[in-house]
Amino acid sequence: MHKLPELPYDKNALSPVITEEGFDYHHGKHHMAYVNNLNNLIKDSLWEEKSLKTIVTDSFNEGNTAVFNNSAQHFNHNFFWKCLSPNQGGAPTGKIAELIDRDFNGFETFKKDFSEAAVKLFGSGWAWLVLNNENKLQIVPLKDANTPVTFNVKPLLTLDVWEHAYYIDHRNLRPKFVDGFWEIINWEFVNKNILQ
Repeated sequence: MHKLPELPYDKNALSPVITEEGFDYHHGKHHMAYVNNLNNLIKDSLWEEKSLKTIVTDSFNEGNTAVFNNSAQHFNHNFFWKCLSPNQGGAPTGKIAELIDRDFNGFETFKKDFSEAAVKLFGSGWAWLVLNNENKLQIVPLKDANTPVTFNVKPLLTLDVWEHAYYIDHRNLRPKFVDGFWEIINWEFVNKNILQ
C-alpha cells in the first residue's frame, strides 16, 4: 500500500513561491489522488508488493496507461517535494556546481535554459535535469506524467509545471512560478542524487 509522504518542511515554509493553500491542494489533494488511484488500480495484483520504481517501469513497458500515469505522478511528486527547501536556493555548490559549469558554461546559462524549458513546455508536464548515459547533464522537458525513470538516466532535479502546481498561488503566470523555483531549490538533495 502506497502512502502520501509527509512534506520535509512546514506547509508555509516556501511561501510566497508555494503557499500553505497551494500545498493543501497540490500535496493534499492532487498528490493524494494519485496515491489513492494507484492503490485501487494495483490492489490484488502482482504490483501490490512491488516498489514504486518497479511499478513505474513495468507499467510503462507493458503499456498500462492508468497504472503508469498514477505511479509516475506519485514518483515524480515524491521526487519534487525533496527538490525544494526553505534553506537553500540561489547558486548551487558542490559537485552539481562543477557539472553545471562543465556542461552549461556557468549557472546563469543553465538557469536560463532550464527556465525556458519549463516555461515553454506546452500543456502539463515536468522539467527535469538528468545525468545522461554519457555522464553529462541534460535538461529534459517531459509531457504529462512521463518520467526519466523509464529511459535509464539519473534524475537530479525536477520542476512540476502542471497547472495545479502553480495556479493557486500564481494563477496563469507559470514564468513567475518558475522564477520563484530558483529561491527554493534543495541543492543538497541534487548533490546526493549525483552520488547515488
